[in-house]
Amino acid sequence: MSLMIKNARSLVQAADPVASRVAGTDMSSLPVIEDGWLYCEGDTIKSYGPMSGFPGDTDADEVIDASGRFVLPAWCDSHTHIVYAGSREREYMDKIRGLSYEEIAKRGGGILNSAKLLRETSEEDLYQQSLKRANEIIGFGTGAVEIKSGYGLDTPSELKMLRVIKRIGETTPLDVKATFLGAHAVPAEYAGNRKGYVDLIINEMIPAVADEGLADFIDVFCDRGFFTVEDTERILTSASDWGLPAKLHANELDFSGGIQTGVKYKALSVDHLEFTGDEEIELLLNSGTMPTLLPGAAFFLGMVDPPARKMIDSGLPLALATDYNPGSSPQGDMKLIMSLGCIRLRMLPAEVINAVTINSAYAMGLSSSHGSITPGKRANIIITKEIPSYEYLPYAYGSHLIERVILQGRIVV
Repeated sequence: MSLMIKNARSLVQAADPVASRVAGTDMSSLPVIEDGWLYCEGDTIKSYGPMSGFPGDTDADEVIDASGRFVLPAWCDSHTHIVYAGSREREYMDKIRGLSYEEIAKRGGGILNSAKLLRETSEEDLYQQSLKRANEIIGFGTGAVEIKSGYGLDTPSELKMLRVIKRIGETTPLDVKATFLGAHAVPAEYAGNRKGYVDLIINEMIPAVADEGLADFIDVFCDRGFFTVEDTERILTSASDWGLPAKLHANELDFSGGIQTGVKYKALSVDHLEFTGDEEIELLLNSGTMPTLLPGAAFFLGMVDPPARKMIDSGLPLALATDYNPGSSPQGDMKLIMSLGCIRLRMLPAEVINAVTINSAYAMGLSSSHGSITPGKRANIIITKEIPSYEYLPYAYGSHLIERVILQGRIVV
């Protein structure tokens, strides 16, 4: 199968060679080819250029005339929890009445509520529920996604989640990365015995996950009221022995030491980061860890926003992701996340596009194959509707502007 896209108003994020990530002032620039063409063979981008050098389209199996439209790499969503059972709109009412995320969790809601529902749900039913969300995000233009476990909180249920994540990667055109997040919360049966639950993660869960080859990464919710730095270090040390690299939930609720721990253990990303100061920025500047912001969660929970502008102005790269989950960010539209990046975080349109393409690809270990229009990379492409500029994407925050989605070289939307 070969595909030619011609007459594109612009090819956005088209570069060869391309950096593995973009940081600081470079985030405000995008490589753009005006009036361009793009050719793909199989699941791979082969070549591109301006229409002045168009090679013709007679040999292509499929030809798309993209006149007036922008062509971009498909979004990379590097932090989601889309494998879950049921929903939690009743807790939404509690939030409206003024209860905090932590107060709901202490009452047995939040993650523990999702864990109860998930344990009662069969693997097949969990897959069918999650498949709908996977197809939903494809429609929004997402081509690569990281999906976390963490709503099982016992060994059989965590393995069930990870098998469903694996199945989504096998049965959809999404490129899927799986993350084991057994340390998402302390389950009810271990109330008052967090150390005992950490022991279970280390001695039983991690070996079982590794033996089945079900995870690409491990994650820990290192924050106030959840897991301490000491807990996190124990888990990450064990995970390293089993060949599982780290990603971390960090500094969402307080200055938790999560960023410092992530950098120390060479985490690929540290995520949330609402509480980030000068010390944390300095550590991140001297690391290979990608700071990943989840503005949908801060928006939904009414929390303080992370200092994105300060982080970029200090020279950091940033990635953005949806955090699609039932409790704090129940939506998976990366274009809305781009809008929140501009509106709430004061990021520029070019910065948010870099944050949801090349930098978010880096945050899940895919920057060599995803996140830009580059020969040799995956043919994951989105074509917009007719719009006046790429800046219009985050500007028109409630409009559906994606006309075509091409994943692995095939038109899927």
